[in-house]
Amino acid sequence: MTIQKYLFFLLGALSIPALSLPPLATAARATPLEDKPSFPTISYWDNWTDPQGVTHLTKCKISTFHENSITPTGDKVMLSTLHDGPATMTIRVQPPHWKGGWNESHQVQWIVPLSGIYFVKAMDGTSVELNPGDVLLSEDVAPIAHDTDPKGHQSGNVGDSAVVLQILQIGEATPSHAPCQGR
Repeated sequence: MTIQKYLFFLLGALSIPALSLPPLATAARATPLEDKPSFPTISYWDNWTDPQGVTHLTKCKISTFHENSITPTGDKVMLSTLHDGPATMTIRVQPPHWKGGWNESHQVQWIVPLSGIYFVKAMDGTSVELNPGDVLLSEDVAPIAHDTDPKGHQSGNVGDSAVVLQILQIGEATPSHAPCQGR
């Protein structure tokens, strides 16, 4: 029985109107998008460094969209410019069981897993697992080690699969040192 049929059966048994659900494969892999025609919102994780040099992971939302067209005759789309300036886009393939150890970002970068499950752990102990389509803003630039504690973040693969990451490094972006400033 598919999850949609199971939920339909369960909701029907509880006398709750059934919801129209997208196929599970699509819903489980995509970053959540709240579809409000004039105000879309996309979730992302922000790996940021506070003024004391400690890194944190905070769940944030991008909601600064405006309507525009990308071609003169095309339909309008919703756009949000989060960073402007020179950038480098890299595809990184991490072999099965890869662990990166503790390190810091040397520049602001957006990371999107394309396949596999990727984890990130901050100095404050917060850890997240990112699935394909999830988004991470990694701006833990210049963390400070406290006593013998490690600095920066730890990252690696979850499970037995390789992980493929799309990384967009923003050359001139300044880390915010506060959560959710990626807008």
